[in-house]
Amino acid sequence: MTDRARTIVFLAAAVPALVLAAAAGRWRLYADRHRIELTPRPRRSCPACRCAGGWWTGGAFPEMEACGCWAHRRELRVRLLPIPALNGPPF
Repeated sequence: MTDRARTIVFLAAAVPALVLAAAAGRWRLYADRHRIELTPRPRRSCPACRCAGGWWTGGAFPEMEACGCWAHRRELRVRLLPIPALNGPPF
């Protein structure tokens, strides 16, 4: 089996699973010709952040502290085509 055939078989199995996971509502699906990504989203029923994803800490330089309902989950990424390198300056 060639690499291309293996890739097609893998995508035929992986893409429906990714779409079902995104439809569950806790994941954001992004797809283009170079990759398919699933990134976690905050839970709607989270009592700590109320689906905002976090909260701002006080001080002179405020920063956002991410809520644990989404920040500690992994991103899933399937690489499809390599991104072409630039050969020279774009101008």
